[in-house]
Amino acid sequence: MKIKEYVESGVLEAFVLGLTSEAEERELMQLMQQHPELNSALFELEADMERIAQYMAVAPPPDMFARIENSINDLVITPDTEIMRPNEREWQQSKESENKSRYIEVEAESNYMRIHKTWKWVFAAVFILGKIFLACAIYFYLESRQAKQQLQELKTEIKVLKHP
Repeated sequence: MKIKEYVESGVLEAFVLGLTSEAEERELMQLMQQHPELNSALFELEADMERIAQYMAVAPPPDMFARIENSINDLVITPDTEIMRPNEREWQQSKESENKSRYIEVEAESNYMRIHKTWKWVFAAVFILGKIFLACAIYFYLESRQAKQQLQELKTEIKVLKHP
């Protein structure tokens, strides 16, 4: 019964994943020598994990092997002094393409930006709503201040009435 509990404790899973401490590994190795059912449980666990890994595996793109092979062949064929030069050129070309894609050159006849008419109405509505919210905030601030003042007056009246 102790071996069944040991198998169900998760130590075997941790061992297969490489998450056990040295003490746990030593204990497992000793128990495996004494109890052959631990060997079979470990074998089944490894087989299950292998099946899961194969099921969840993602196949590489079809041309990946050819690209790797070409890169290796280029390194083998190219002398050591020329290895850095193509990479520098590729790096510079990628930087230039990034800069080109990052900025859009605009040629305009005037300095004014044109926007669609609907955006003008949206901007106007946002501006007006901003003013309305500002007015509401000021109004409610003043009302709150007045209510606090009235509350303070009521408190003083209550104190006066309690202590004549």
